[in-house]
Amino acid sequence: MTLSRKADVQPRPPRRGLTALLRSRGVHLTAIGWLGGNAVVLAVAGDALPFDWPAAAPQTPIGHLVDANLALAEVLLLTVLTYWLTRKRTLPNLADRAPERSVAARETLFLLLYGAGGLGLGFILARLAGWHPFGLHLAGSIYGTHEHVSPAESIAWATYNLLVYAVVPLLFFRRRYSAEALNLRSSNRRADTVLIGAILLIESLVQIAVLAPGIFDLTPGQLVLGASLTFILYLAGAVLPAMIFIYAILVPRFLRLTGSTATTVILGGLTYTALHIWDAWTVFTTPGNATLSVAFLLLTYFAPGMFKTVLTVRTGNAWVHVWAYHALAPHTLIDAPHMVHVFHLK
Repeated sequence: MTLSRKADVQPRPPRRGLTALLRSRGVHLTAIGWLGGNAVVLAVAGDALPFDWPAAAPQTPIGHLVDANLALAEVLLLTVLTYWLTRKRTLPNLADRAPERSVAARETLFLLLYGAGGLGLGFILARLAGWHPFGLHLAGSIYGTHEHVSPAESIAWATYNLLVYAVVPLLFFRRRYSAEALNLRSSNRRADTVLIGAILLIESLVQIAVLAPGIFDLTPGQLVLGASLTFILYLAGAVLPAMIFIYAILVPRFLRLTGSTATTVILGGLTYTALHIWDAWTVFTTPGNATLSVAFLLLTYFAPGMFKTVLTVRTGNAWVHVWAYHALAPHTLIDAPHMVHVFHLK
């Protein structure tokens, strides 16, 4: 007699360990895709890229590709360090924090459609106000801009993102799930603190060595006001929205649906990239420019998005990436001079 298959089959527990992650077919396909993205840029870019990147060194497309691949190498090294620092921890199974597969699938689809709607509404409202579309980054973040960004635009961007991607989703899901189920509570504060300190130190040193951030050119008054303002605005407009929307809510559901840590990490990177689609430097005026924009969105944000997912999966604490690899470095470190300029701080 044949037993009927249950409608809601539970996935196998995800394999753990760096070796299992690297052996994943998804990782292999992602590596091929990354190399393909490099090839597309070389084929389409020609002698120059169409982006307004005043904060980036004037380089050929090959030079920018080298920088992107070096950034990926750093992320891979940080991933290895994270696995080593968490090797003795009792790791949480985030899939257990998500609901059963059928519910997780509905919630994931709802969240992805909601996020797309948030991006669409952010585009419309911002353009009606004469501003840059609202994505996860304020215009001029990281790369700088020659375009005007007003204090009103900066505050509206932070307020919109905080409400749409953090406050509303958190209120909705917190009524149904505990803080632990949403990765908002540390199970080992001491270990989390050590991990945060190690990653933050390395990332800060790399950012300082590679980007030579203009924060060190600010006067003491500009430094205090600019860094404080940058921290608050970017915490509201970029860090908390990404933390709640992706790493608190979506990541456990990705793991429940896929049963694979590697696939979850990849999906986290793709979702993080998608929320930056309206970065002010992107150019979609021609098919070639659109192709290059998508390619460099992936080359810029996919690896950091994956690493944020790794930190969350290894600790079960979405706050870890906030302090280790987002709020302070890069944003406060890199974007403080931009905020000094936007708010005309003396």
